Amino acid sequence: MPNDTTEVSLDTEFEDIHLSLANHVAEIEIQRPPHNFFDLSLIRQLADALEMLDAQPQCRAIVLASQGRSFCAGANFGGDSGSGNPDFTEEGFMNTTGILYEEAARLFNNKKPIVGAIQGPAIGGGLGLALVPDFRVVTEQARFAANFVKLGLHQGFGITVTLPRLIGERHANHMLYSGRRVDGIEALEIGLADELSDLRNLRADALKLATELAENAPLAVMSVRATLRQGLVHQIQQATAHELHEQQWLRATADAEEGILAVSERRPGNFTAS
Repeated sequence: MPNDTTEVSLDTEFEDIHLSLANHVAEIEIQRPPHNFFDLSLIRQLADALEMLDAQPQCRAIVLASQGRSFCAGANFGGDSGSGNPDFTEEGFMNTTGILYEEAARLFNNKKPIVGAIQGPAIGGGLGLALVPDFRVVTEQARFAANFVKLGLHQGFGITVTLPRLIGERHANHMLYSGRRVDGIEALEIGLADELSDLRNLRADALKLATELAENAPLAVMSVRATLRQGLVHQIQQATAHELHEQQWLRATADAEEGILAVSERRPGNFTAS
């Protein structure tokens, strides 16, 4: 076990996340319940928190979790063609999403291992966020979906790289072409999850796994992790540049307008290939 069992004070406050550190394990909790919709501000806060923890020698492993029913339900498209979030309008894809993806790449540039505690839906960009951790502890209620084709869009957030890297091309292709949802049990079967827990014990189980990582020599763990992830950030930067280009022209189509509206209204889209 790590020798230091004291809680470390982190002299910082974030608007939408809570950060704590004890027993060499940090916890980052997203606090936008119930669905923890993401936007540029949230991703930047998470990236800043990870960089802060990289500079904190007492931190050896990290748990990423969230309040509420969903881990992260992606972008809040609202009830009218994406009006719930200006970042995901046509103008947003032209002007804001590229900046968001620059911040997203920072999430993959941290040095210390991350365990995700996934209690519920991780959808669209929320799936991208759920793929940032090295390990995922999930519940049966977890739902993973790259639902971009249902929105009339191309996947983003580097999912082009991170999803097949984790579960292989066959399973990734099925998820990306269909937009289907994968529950916690299937996620464990296909390698999208590492452990299955329940809602009552999820945080404790994620903390247990992170503590197991923190028991080891921290410099060695970071060295091994850097080797295994060599080139990953560069690949994600290249992928997000391509993803953004595809999203920009698709967002201007009638199918994207219909897809976003259909998803917000919880119905199948009436697509016209235009």
